[in-house]
Formats: sequence, C-alpha cells, structure tokens
Amino acid sequence: DQQAAVDLLNKREFIQYKGEGIDISFKTTGRIWMNSDGQTNMPSGEVYTSPVEDSVNGVVQFTYPAIFQGHEVEGVTLWVKDGYVEKWEAKRGNEFLTQILKTEGARRFGEAAIGTNYDINRFTKNILFDEKIGGTIHMALGQSYLQTGGQNKSSVHWDMIAGMQNGGEIWADGEKIYQNGRFVF
Repeated sequence: DQQAAVDLLNKREFIQYKGEGIDISFKTTGRIWMNSDGQTNMPSGEVYTSPVEDSVNGVVQFTYPAIFQGHEVEGVTLWVKDGYVEKWEAKRGNEFLTQILKTEGARRFGEAAIGTNYDINRFTKNILFDEKIGGTIHMALGQSYLQTGGQNKSSVHWDMIAGMQNGGEIWADGEKIYQNGRFVF
C-alpha cells in the first residue's frame, strides 16, 4: 500500500538504494515523502521526496534510457559525493548529458522516488508513465519539489529510472523495506 510506504518513510531519515550498479544513500531529515495517488499527477503510482542536498553519496546506474528535451541518453552512471555529481558516463548521449550537467543546480538531486504502479509493465518513453513503473526507483537531477522541503534550484528536472526487480533493495535507517521491486514491511 502506497500510503503505508509513505507513512513508514516519513519516520525514517537515512535511505539506501542497492542493486546491480547501484549503491547510493541519502538523508531525508526534515523532508516529506509524498504519495502520488492520482490527485495531481496521472497516472498514480509513486512515492517521492527531495533528498537533503549535500547528503547524497555513492553510485547509481540507470537501466532505462534517460529522456530529456527530446534526447535519449542510455546507460547513465553517476558518481556522487556529498550531494554533487563528480563523475558521469553514458553509453550513448554522453555529450548531451555533459551539456545538461553544466546547468546551474543540475549536478545535485532534486528528487528520489519509488515507482509503485505494477499495471505499467513496459517502458513507453513517456516520463509520466515510466517513472511510475512498479519495481523501479528514479532520481531526478536538478530542481527539487518545494512541497517535500527540497531546496535545490535549477532549470533542469531530469528523471532517470533504474529497475530494482532483480536483486534491488531499499534500506531505511538500516532496515530492509524493499526487495526485488516490492515493499517487504
């Protein structure tokens, strides 16, 4: 249940995403997890927040193509230290990724989220659907959501998605709450 996930996450302060090519952590102290339940954004199917800007650390490899401004970038991997993307690579579209990362605020994350709509079972190249694919996480470079307490400002908000169905885990304050694309609490 999405609301149960939001309720649990709002009581936790340290989140870790782990999986193939993913070992990234962030703090959510003073931030609010929101429930995308179809009231403001259709279709429904995600829980999301804005991580504390300087708290994001680790590496994240996005398994789905990252689409922004009509450009499709594949095989994106980001290395992050103290909230700042220090290194990046893409198997295809690296020049475009580099160009966007030069934008003010684009080398910090404005969103961290978990897709929960298991009725969306394939990639469509439409971010309003794809970011909600059940069994995925996504993180957005750039602009934060003010309603979650986020403070990063940027003209960019670029969602990037990773599948968690095959061995992916989410930990909250040291407790495993998600395994293989599903909540386990």
